[in-house]
Amino acid sequence: MMDGSDLSSDTRRGFVSQGWTRISQIYQGLLDKWTPHSKSRWAVALLLILLFVLRVFLKQGWYIVTYALGIYHLNLFIAFLTPKIDPAMDFDGDDENGPALPTRSTEEFRPFIRRLPEFKFWLSVTKSTIFAFFCTFIDAFNIPVFWPILVMYFITLFCITMKRQIKHMMKYRYLPFTHSKPKYKAVDSAVTVN
Repeated sequence: MMDGSDLSSDTRRGFVSQGWTRISQIYQGLLDKWTPHSKSRWAVALLLILLFVLRVFLKQGWYIVTYALGIYHLNLFIAFLTPKIDPAMDFDGDDENGPALPTRSTEEFRPFIRRLPEFKFWLSVTKSTIFAFFCTFIDAFNIPVFWPILVMYFITLFCITMKRQIKHMMKYRYLPFTHSKPKYKAVDSAVTVN
C-alpha cells in the first residue's frame, strides 16, 4: 500500500520528467528552425567566438581554456573535412583492394558524405564556445602560463594536421567543398510529351 509520501514523490518525478521533456522539445524546435539558415548560424557562432576572444584579451587570462577550445575546434574541423567512409582504411593491407572514391566518370557516383555533418559541426562549435566563455568566469581555470608558447604549439599542430589532411585529399582525389563542383539545373516538370 502506498502512503502519501510515495505518492507525492512520484508526482514530483512525473512533474520533473514532463518539465525536462518540454525543455528538450523546445530546444529541438529551436534547432529545427535554425537548420536551413547556415549563414546566420555561422555568423552567430563567429560572433560568440569573437566575444570569447575579446573577453580573454581584456581580462588577460584563461589561455589554457583558449588553447583547449582551439584544439577542440581543430579536431571538429578535421572531422568536417574527412569523408565518413575513409578511403585510407585498408583491411587487406593492399591499397588496390580497399574502399576508394570514384576517379573516373564511368565509376559509380558516390556523393561526399562528411564524418561530421555541417550542422553538427556548427552545433559543437557553438556549444564549446559557450562552455569556454562560462569557464572564463571561474578563476580556477585561469592558470598562469606563457601564452606565446601555446600559440606556437597551436600553429605547429594546425600546420602539421592540415598538411596531413591535404595530402589525404590529394591522394584519394576528393574535395570536401561544393563551391567549385558543377551544379545541374532542375528539369522543368511542365515538359509536354507529344
